[in-house]
Amino acid sequence: MSFPTASSSATKAKKRNIPPAANQTIFGVLLAISLVHLFNDSMQSVIPAIFPILKETMNLNYTQIGWIAFTINFTASIMQPFIGLFSDKRPTPALLPIGMAFTFTGMLLLALAGSYTAVLIAVVFVGLGSATFHPEGSKVSHLASGDRRGLAQSIFQVGGNAGQSLAPLLTTLIFVPYGQFGAIGFTGVAALGILVQLLIARWYGGALKNENLHKKRQTAEKIRPELRSRIAFAMVILILLVFVRSWYVSSIGSYYSFNLIEQFGLGVGDAQLYVFLFLAAGAVGTFFGGPLADRFGKRNLIFLSMAGAVPLALLLPYANLLWTGILLAIIGFIITSSFSVTVVYAQMLVPGRIGTVSGLITGLAFGLGGVGALVLGSWIDSIGISPVMQLCSFLPLLGALTFLLPSDRKLNEWTNGASA
Repeated sequence: MSFPTASSSATKAKKRNIPPAANQTIFGVLLAISLVHLFNDSMQSVIPAIFPILKETMNLNYTQIGWIAFTINFTASIMQPFIGLFSDKRPTPALLPIGMAFTFTGMLLLALAGSYTAVLIAVVFVGLGSATFHPEGSKVSHLASGDRRGLAQSIFQVGGNAGQSLAPLLTTLIFVPYGQFGAIGFTGVAALGILVQLLIARWYGGALKNENLHKKRQTAEKIRPELRSRIAFAMVILILLVFVRSWYVSSIGSYYSFNLIEQFGLGVGDAQLYVFLFLAAGAVGTFFGGPLADRFGKRNLIFLSMAGAVPLALLLPYANLLWTGILLAIIGFIITSSFSVTVVYAQMLVPGRIGTVSGLITGLAFGLGGVGALVLGSWIDSIGISPVMQLCSFLPLLGALTFLLPSDRKLNEWTNGASA
């Protein structure tokens, strides 16, 4: 297996008199990095997938489950911007296989963990692996995107969302019959991921030699002070939108199966299938979100992904079992369609800081989701799961904040350093 090298791409582009990095989309690299994203996030999804098993075998309460979710998400989130900042200053392709090696270690420790503390240590390693992968993976996607950034980011992110959607199936097919030790099988997935990452790292190293990152950094540094303050405000609004989406997705992914068990008397496996509908539809939404944003505008897509989910989210807590499945699938598709778009939007707000910004946005998605899981778990222990799910249904209403973001036309002006 090999990818087009940067030098061969440059030669072909030179013959056509176009800049290779600016125009050429390298789908082989995009599909490979998306595959590794699937590996990474499917192993990360092992953590919520094993919640019902750990709750029973270790006699955990919802708050303790929330701490596990918080640990992996916080570890991933707090490290991502720092790794992204480091890689922007000193790109290091070797970080790709190193990150997957962290995940391999986490899976091994999780399979063998005999105590609650040991589980927390295992998920720290998985979180570190995720934190290392995402900023560098996003930079690989950016370098291979050519002039189709929305599509490229969607291809990259759909691998991750597809991996996350596997959590309910993992519970049903692996952890219910085999218990916690079933995690041992994912060490093989991690080993395969390391091999693919070695190939990607080789291409990445060659591509960096042909990418004028220094010029992009200079563009970002020349933005006038008054423009920087407006960009900072836009970034705050974007982070708030990520906050809203992350808390809502976390409420469904971490706890909705427990709500279905309590409300409809479903078994663990059957309840997890409904969560799978939500997450799998979200993966599909992620793929279509990028191309739709390229066509209809990034801010428009971000707004529609929140506004379109509002009435359905408000109905969900009161639906019967049939409509619960239908609504979960539709909500998952709509609300997650903006996932890759928010990353591209943030990259355009701060050009030349691809790793840092990607790490910030995806890191916050993990981190805020982890904080949400912890807070929601505590609330569930206090007032019950149904009232908390009803409260979460109002979160998409905050999508109205999207109107405070600059339009795509203004965003393009800011990206080019033009005055507002």
